[in-house]
Amino acid sequence: MPFSFIRRTMWAAIASPQTETARSADMKPCLKGVIPWCAILGLAAAPYPVAAHHSTTMFDHAKSVRIAGVVKEVHWTNPHVAIFVFGTAKDGEEPTMWLMEMTSPGNLVRAGGWSRTAVKPGDKVTVDFSPLRDGKRGGALKKITLVATGQFYTADIRAQERPNLE
Repeated sequence: MPFSFIRRTMWAAIASPQTETARSADMKPCLKGVIPWCAILGLAAAPYPVAAHHSTTMFDHAKSVRIAGVVKEVHWTNPHVAIFVFGTAKDGEEPTMWLMEMTSPGNLVRAGGWSRTAVKPGDKVTVDFSPLRDGKRGGALKKITLVATGQFYTADIRAQERPNLE
């Protein structure tokens, strides 16, 4: 843009300032259209944070399944820690990958005994869990036991307080 155009535009703004009433009148039509749309968008977006976090109803807590296998991966991240176990639920079955879901790392540390390295890839384990309702290979971890040491961990904070957990 040429400098003279900018100078003329600035001079025009300085030479004829609008009064506060004129500016207010110019804004009213604009706000009349914007405010309702903002309200509609705000109401439409409000349920999404609530729906983003799932409940545990996808797990059948009335059932308990035990698998034996080897830990392949540990994802120690928020919002949920996940452990991938390559193993079987019954003798003679072909081993498959199972996904065990737990609570957050902070809750596991408070549950007692958990740390980022408590369960590592390559560890032989037995896992007790509530299976997924849809029959897929996974569930909510209840207890994991390291075969080599007998050390066990639970994802249930209150279970650590109960006697005779084993």
